[in-house]
Amino acid sequence: MAACEVCGNEYERAFEVRMAGQSHTFDSFECAIHRLAPSCEHCGCRVIGHGVEAGEHVFCCAHCAVAEGQTGLRDHVSA
Repeated sequence: MAACEVCGNEYERAFEVRMAGQSHTFDSFECAIHRLAPSCEHCGCRVIGHGVEAGEHVFCCAHCAVAEGQTGLRDHVSA
């Protein structure tokens, strides 16, 4: 059994995620999101979908990006 690096739970179904050359072990997607997903620079929520980026800045949606003074960004829309 492996221990989750976020909560420490030892779980027989723990899984490994490789990101940016590093290996991480988690017992749930919730812990993986807590450790690896970026936070929106405006509202602070975890960005687990596509989000929007302006340079090095990450936002959960265009609304939050605009609220932080970014321009020219829009959410993904389907045709």
